[in-house]
Amino acid sequence: MEPTPDERRKILVNPQCVVCGSQNPLGMQIQFAKNGADAVTATWTPSSAWEGFKGLVHGGILTAVLDAAMSRAVVASGLEALTCEMRVRFRGHVEPGERMHVRGWVGSHRGRKVTAEACMCTPDGDERLHAWATFLVIPRSWAPRRAPAPRDAGDFEPAAGERPPAR
Repeated sequence: MEPTPDERRKILVNPQCVVCGSQNPLGMQIQFAKNGADAVTATWTPSSAWEGFKGLVHGGILTAVLDAAMSRAVVASGLEALTCEMRVRFRGHVEPGERMHVRGWVGSHRGRKVTAEACMCTPDGDERLHAWATFLVIPRSWAPRRAPAPRDAGDFEPAAGERPPAR
């Protein structure tokens, strides 16, 4: 039986996501809110835990936040797609403790290709980052593939009579 669209969206919104997962104690736990038919917004204040150089939030962390904003916008628009290409323009630095507004939106959708954009701005509108991405819609037949968990932490060899997985 094929999952419903709501069930599929729940699969794509992972509660353990490092950016927006509400159940990841080590993550940023950014809460995105739908803003229109194909956009999301959030407010985020990065801590010093996300620093690269002293006093600056790591660019990879900032990029991950923009990727999550675009991904959430795609899901909010009713599409199920994964990032396949992304470009980021850094217009200024972000410091730990600096409150940022994040916005992601869908630009276009044609066939399996979806384009999206995201930006990160200060409360007074100073844009610090802007991102553009291409997403590919997941085919309806796609189902998440998860590797089976090992039987215990030290048990990576097949049990007697089992065949090792094909590589």
